[in-house]
Amino acid sequence: MSRVVDAEYSDPLDAVWLATARRIGLRVVRSADVYASTDGRGTLLIADATSMDADDCLAQMIFHELCHSLVQGPDSFRLTDWGLDNESDQHLEREHACLRTQAALLDDYGLRHVLAPTTDHRAFYDALGAVPFEDGRDPSSVLARKAYLRADREPWGPHLRDALSATQKLLRVVGAFARTDPKSLLGRSAAVDLHTVGGPVHPDESLTCGTCAWRHDSSRSVGRSRCRKHPGVRIDASMRACVRWEAVFDCQDCGACCREAYTAVEVKRTEPVVTRYPDLVVREGKYLHLRRAGERCAALEGGRTPAEQYTCRIYDDRPSTCREFALASPNCLDARRAVGLSR
Repeated sequence: MSRVVDAEYSDPLDAVWLATARRIGLRVVRSADVYASTDGRGTLLIADATSMDADDCLAQMIFHELCHSLVQGPDSFRLTDWGLDNESDQHLEREHACLRTQAALLDDYGLRHVLAPTTDHRAFYDALGAVPFEDGRDPSSVLARKAYLRADREPWGPHLRDALSATQKLLRVVGAFARTDPKSLLGRSAAVDLHTVGGPVHPDESLTCGTCAWRHDSSRSVGRSRCRKHPGVRIDASMRACVRWEAVFDCQDCGACCREAYTAVEVKRTEPVVTRYPDLVVREGKYLHLRRAGERCAALEGGRTPAEQYTCRIYDDRPSTCREFALASPNCLDARRAVGLSR
């Protein structure tokens, strides 16, 4: 008696990421003629298995291409190859931003070594530190931080993080069986220590939640701290920090709230800045606000180079909107995220 085969086996990770690509708006087609390419019309071409290395997989290839789209923005879905030149180093900065984004997103789930990129760019990826976004204003880091935030927005969110979470769960189970094999890529996923907030712990054992800029002590619950980056998660000051730890910073090294993070600063008619700096006040009917100089507040000075601090030329007479803006507040975190300084 012959058996009728009416189903087809598929790799679980492939199934997760093929479905995720569809939810985000991409149809994945395997091809022997390309390595990875998009046609700008909803098709993502991925090489077949014969072109892949032993540590490559379809899930990893799809995820890497989605990281490219995060760096390039939502309009890139309508462009061939996300609008990137793959034949030269013209867009190397954006390739590096893609790799930083990839590492940062994978770090949230302890998967950095499992869904790592392939090709010659792997050397850059492997050389990234424990925190893939460099301090300061490195262009590829700023691009990557902004890309990281897009992961929670349409068309990527919530599908991308759902897929990463599912991948983490799958590999936690499978990895536990494979960890005795030193060559098993899956086995490495079971060896990552995860923090209470979900991502891996910081490799620097001297860093604690208590020294992180985003630890918040609630006035309602004395002795209990929460994390501004992970709302609702209770932490202890003595806990070893997670990989999203940030040192307490100085406003003059940041300037985010006075840059493109916010587009208007309301001014009250009775405030000193109105009469002392009339050139900086814009009047629109009954509404007054500070003038902008491009993406910056016109009163903001400095910050043109990584070593130059930001200063405010009207600091002593700044409006109440500015005075009420608190360092390390939720609005402060939002501002830093908007300009690519935090994730």
